[in-house]
Amino acid sequence: MAVSPSFLHPEVPERFAKLVNITVLDGHDLKGVKGDGPVTFVRTEYNGIVLGDSAKVESSAEGSAKYNFTTTFDCQPEGQHSLDDIAHKPLLFTVTEVLPKEKKQKEEKTMMLGQAVMDLLPLLEGLCEFSATLPLYPVLGSPLETLRPDAKCVINVTVSVQESLLSPWQLSEGNLLRVTVEGVYSVPETFLPTGPPQNYMIGLQVPAVGEKECPFLFKNGVLKFGGEKEPLPRPKKWPVTNILAPGGQNIPDSFIVGGDYEEEDGELNTLEDRDLRIQAETIKKRIMWDLERRCYLDPLAVLCFRKRIADCRYWPVEMTRVPVVTSTKTKGGKGEKGGGGGGGEEEQISFHGVAYINAVPLLYPGVKRIRGAFRVYPYLDNEVFEKTKCLFSLFRDIGHQAALNKLGLLTPHTKGILGKTTKEDKPAKEVVMRKASNIVKKDTSDTTIEAAISICQNIEGQQYIDSGTFIVIEFALDKPLVPKRLPEELANRVKEMIPPRPQLPRRTAGAKKAVEDYHSQVTSIAEAILDEYHELFGRQLVEGYAIDSHTLEDQKCQLNYELNSSGKYFAFKEQIKHAVVKIVREKYLKTTAFDNLDQLQAFLSELYVYLVDQMHVALNQVLSQQTPSPPPPSFTTSDQLRLFAREAQNNGDYNLAATYYQERLSRDRQDIQSWLDYGTFCLLTENNLKAQECFREAVSLDPNHLPSILLCGIMAVMLENYEDAEVFFEDATCLEPSSILAWTILGLFYDIQENDIRVEMAFQKAFKLQKASFQKERPPPEVSDAVRKVSMSPSAVEVLSVSAEDELSKLRLCLQGICKQWGLGKSTASSQQVKDIHVHDRQNMLCQQEHHLSSVDVSDIPEPSITIHRAEEEKIPKIARKMSLAPSRLKLAPPKVSDEESFHRLQDEEGTPKISRRMSMASSRMKLPTLKEPKVAFETEPPPLPPPQPITIFMETINFLMDVNAFQFVHKALAHELLCPQGGPSCDYYLVLAQTYMLKKEYSKTEECLEMAVQIDYLNPEVWAQKGHLCYLTGDFGEAKACYERTISFVTDAKDMHFVYLRLGSIYLERKEYDKAKDIYLLASKKSPSCLTWLGVGIACYRLKEMVEAEDALSEANALNNNNAEVWAYLALVCMQGGRQLEAEQSYKYAVKLELANEELLKEIHEVQLDVGFGNPSF
Repeated sequence: MAVSPSFLHPEVPERFAKLVNITVLDGHDLKGVKGDGPVTFVRTEYNGIVLGDSAKVESSAEGSAKYNFTTTFDCQPEGQHSLDDIAHKPLLFTVTEVLPKEKKQKEEKTMMLGQAVMDLLPLLEGLCEFSATLPLYPVLGSPLETLRPDAKCVINVTVSVQESLLSPWQLSEGNLLRVTVEGVYSVPETFLPTGPPQNYMIGLQVPAVGEKECPFLFKNGVLKFGGEKEPLPRPKKWPVTNILAPGGQNIPDSFIVGGDYEEEDGELNTLEDRDLRIQAETIKKRIMWDLERRCYLDPLAVLCFRKRIADCRYWPVEMTRVPVVTSTKTKGGKGEKGGGGGGGEEEQISFHGVAYINAVPLLYPGVKRIRGAFRVYPYLDNEVFEKTKCLFSLFRDIGHQAALNKLGLLTPHTKGILGKTTKEDKPAKEVVMRKASNIVKKDTSDTTIEAAISICQNIEGQQYIDSGTFIVIEFALDKPLVPKRLPEELANRVKEMIPPRPQLPRRTAGAKKAVEDYHSQVTSIAEAILDEYHELFGRQLVEGYAIDSHTLEDQKCQLNYELNSSGKYFAFKEQIKHAVVKIVREKYLKTTAFDNLDQLQAFLSELYVYLVDQMHVALNQVLSQQTPSPPPPSFTTSDQLRLFAREAQNNGDYNLAATYYQERLSRDRQDIQSWLDYGTFCLLTENNLKAQECFREAVSLDPNHLPSILLCGIMAVMLENYEDAEVFFEDATCLEPSSILAWTILGLFYDIQENDIRVEMAFQKAFKLQKASFQKERPPPEVSDAVRKVSMSPSAVEVLSVSAEDELSKLRLCLQGICKQWGLGKSTASSQQVKDIHVHDRQNMLCQQEHHLSSVDVSDIPEPSITIHRAEEEKIPKIARKMSLAPSRLKLAPPKVSDEESFHRLQDEEGTPKISRRMSMASSRMKLPTLKEPKVAFETEPPPLPPPQPITIFMETINFLMDVNAFQFVHKALAHELLCPQGGPSCDYYLVLAQTYMLKKEYSKTEECLEMAVQIDYLNPEVWAQKGHLCYLTGDFGEAKACYERTISFVTDAKDMHFVYLRLGSIYLERKEYDKAKDIYLLASKKSPSCLTWLGVGIACYRLKEMVEAEDALSEANALNNNNAEVWAYLALVCMQGGRQLEAEQSYKYAVKLELANEELLKEIHEVQLDVGFGNPSF
């Protein structure tokens, strides 16, 4: 519904006409038919109407002519010359030469020399007067075509209005729309340049004044054959047909520049469409326009335009062709025969198609332009109405013929083409309203019938789909429909919410600091001289020897000689020089040269006295006071404290974790990462206010730190402060416009706000950034397309591709080949071939192969490449082994296999009962130990692995959100990952979902997710690590042990191997497998040492009676954390075993003081105390 202007703004648009004055001042470098100095006049035309002719003026010998001709026309919103005409129609100035009369000639002959074209767009930009020097473009056959190179034929014109055509409100709230139709490519083969001439047209409608439609028509498209690509850049042309000079058809300073396909906003902008686009724009037929149509949108029309895009998303752009010359009688006859002329109408509107332009990007903040390629579809009423809510066709419906007639489309030759001739406008409008009501109120039961009829009636339009036709079109606005906040504004808003922390006080660099530096240098040199003296003469004074003055003088001379001869004196002088220079500059403020020698001498005397005095002060300080000992160095770094905090956090000891995080902050409050880590910990403990405080502290330290800005926005969302959250997220995208993470989180925020358009904008930007980054990281085609080959035998089949999904099948092929080589399973060979291999089938196959191979005596097999044993026969699993390496890195050489298809298909035996075992148990029983002298040949230069598939933008964001414990956004991102075409229920998806359930202690749901992850990718170490954690938390230590062992057996480590080592080591200790526990804890201590890792080593060594190693390990643990009661307890045990009573009692005292919670360990200490007779001072 249209809204009254006075309702939106108190100012009502003016309706009266405004006079536009055009003054042609003069012309230069004019040339006539018979040479210089022609007699010429200027004709001014606008909108197809001649405004007037100037007087006939004789040019000078240089070709200059003074016209001083003024003409006017009225501009009125609903008059003959409207604002829309001002926007897209130029002023034409035609310079005509008056030829001299010949004998017996009654009338003067004239000849057109050229045309000048003037753009009136500045009038819509608020200017009341502007001037221009217009080039005079020669018409065909004009003498201006043969001007000398240095001549420039121009005319000077001034345009003025008494007051601006637009009010301030219209200037600020209105907009200017530019639509450029470049061309239609890959048109149907039936489009031929021969035969009757055709007019190829493009049309669309936009609101120009309120909700009143303004038709955009692009006529006279040029059909071209393929062969070469259109040049770039190329000029845009005026959408008018009355410009006779070829050069005047181009709009000044307006060009089609093209661009990368991937940067377009259309449909055919992916890498897969690149070849199609290149072929269509180079080889196939096309229709070219290169026309730009402009239109002024008043403020109400801008609102209507924006609302219509938000409601419909798609904007219809129609395409058709009509014959230029047709017989009216023939059409009339056909119309009568067809019953009302309907059949004649459809025959004349041929190849009626439509392209659906996704105009939603124009609603993105700050976007002013969209350009792209859009497919052309046949025009079907129901489909057009469903997608665009448009009831009328610009070319076909009767109600629009009056507008088309106004635009000059309905010429005497084509008036009957677009439909029935109309004598009155009112009946036509009534017909349109009836048509509209029929479309809206149609019965749903007739939908399929009408659709089928529409398709049959538009068979010609169907050829657009068959040919892959697409249109390249551009929509551009002077101002964005949705303004975007400037980066400066966002930065100021952030500074208002979080004032920057004041910088640390600068170090003193004045006179005081200069004197202190001099003292330190004097002290250093004095210590060096004393050391040199001791080297020469020994420490006689220290030993109490008395030295007479003569001996002391000799030692002084010898010391001076040694210092000068060794060069140390010069080194000492250079060392103290800088400190002396600083004193001269900072204390005496001497930075320039002295005027005379007396001043220099006086200053040196004064400086010498001062330096000697300060030297004595420094030496007295050294001799009178003992130098304070430096503080003991810290045994733990910030990274170690973070590791200790995460250990405590993982063990559920949140108080200890908070202590470690706070200790990091107390050491360095300027460290941003310390604030972020503590804030994420507070998020985990649901202390949101404390988390917000930490993140804001990080932003105050560095307002440009992206993770801090994002986390402040996340906290604002969690605290339901959405306005501040939007400021933070937009500021993040301005700080790093190329950050996929920032754009994705912004999209998730808009999803929470249910702002679908901005969600699409943010995610589309993130997808483009990810695609661009992936293209930069992609290796050359010859590397990326390299095929890996695993040679099974000299004539065996080459197995291609080494993706993780194929590794199990490759191993299965190897095992099947070996079985056939050894004659195993011949009776069941035909029954062990499966076409569709699922998870349970893999389990059955592995178990069956194990059953066959277990009965084989490997000693009878001559030099096999690989042998297989039961897992139960292996006591210790081989950690550094990965089953997937066999097919991808090794060349195995079994004998030839007669039937190669057996390597590709395995079918399960009919009737064989399926074994319902867990995947982990089935797979863990397979081992591939090597025999003596195996036939294994490593490739000398193995080809590089193919590049991994990039994760989606949502999974990349999920990884960040999981690290910072922002689980509210994690669930949103998981929902999008599930619906993403590149994502879906992947292994990573189930892993993240399992981790969220595990944090909530919903272990049954966690197990379900992990089972799904195992089925998708059972070679993923992270899956087995998480499964081990689940079993550990639920008390199933046997299964946890198996999962952890499988995790560390992979070549690729899981994400947090530290906790895998800790928990596996604790299981080994619980099961009294102390050797394995010692190895695991040592491995953990080597990679990331902590108190717990060294404690595990100490416990294992103590149980193995390795007391020296146990004490060393426990000492390391105590150095890293002297507040661990269990460390003191085991130290007490070690000391009691070594017979050291005092140390045992001290260790026991600290264990009790720190409240040792392990009752069994405390009981063991008491028993040892009773055995040795000491260790407890209370005895």
